Amino acid sequence: MRRGLFILVLLLTAQRQAIAQCRVPTNSNEGKLLAFYTAPIVYSMATAPEVPLPASIRIGAEVEYIPKPDPAIEQTGRCFTQKSEHTSLSPVFGRPRITIGGPFGFAIEAAYLPPVTIARATPNLFSFAVSHAHHFALGPVSSGTTLMLRVHGTFGNVKGAITCPESQLQQTAPSSPCYGTSPSKDTFHPDMFGGEIAAGFTPGVRGISFYGGAGVNRIDPHFQVGFTSQSGSVDMTQVELEKPLYRAAVFGGLTAVLRQILDVGAQVYSVPADATLFRLMGGIRIR
Repeated sequence: MRRGLFILVLLLTAQRQAIAQCRVPTNSNEGKLLAFYTAPIVYSMATAPEVPLPASIRIGAEVEYIPKPDPAIEQTGRCFTQKSEHTSLSPVFGRPRITIGGPFGFAIEAAYLPPVTIARATPNLFSFAVSHAHHFALGPVSSGTTLMLRVHGTFGNVKGAITCPESQLQQTAPSSPCYGTSPSKDTFHPDMFGGEIAAGFTPGVRGISFYGGAGVNRIDPHFQVGFTSQSGSVDMTQVELEKPLYRAAVFGGLTAVLRQILDVGAQVYSVPADATLFRLMGGIRIR
């Protein structure tokens, strides 16, 4: 009898664990949403490719507008009762970043976004990159083409009320979604790393450089629900892709360097399968 009870407990535990984890295909609405919100967080290059001076430092920041997903893919139902998710926690995304030049054209980059609430989102994200640049002069003038190879990664999370924001809470139907008085405390993990190649050209006019490139990102995002209903039941369902995705990306932009100590720029970064972003960059250079 004890053995039977032990087996029953194991079966019930396995059932709860199975319920708590929901793997979704990439063509599902949940899968498309996970991929869509990974794109704005990709740690793309901050300036046009250039060969850094050893021990040079650039301290900068970036900001971008986060587009809204197609309302059709916000209708989720594979892991929960079908309803519309409140995924747009913040209309903008930004982060500080630092670049340190190394020898032989190498550079390392890092960015950390601390858990400070922006709109209704609280990020806690770390990004890094390692790059190598080489300049090819064209003729006797200093202008030419700079080729850069770069690898990057981003890890961490973004917290916010996504599955059950305050506007969707209800206290009339216990069997319906969001039955409770406290918004959900959900967590999105946009884990990814990737590589890219870019070429930049400086025509020698007012310190303006133009660049373009392409890359591939391996994304493995997942989403953790955190909702306690009015009856006291806790939903901790984890939504994740059946397997990591590889997403192609293309980008282009320009960088203007002012008095060799300040730079500003703009970039269009597109993951054709998910989203296209417009980013503004700026930085101070210490040589």
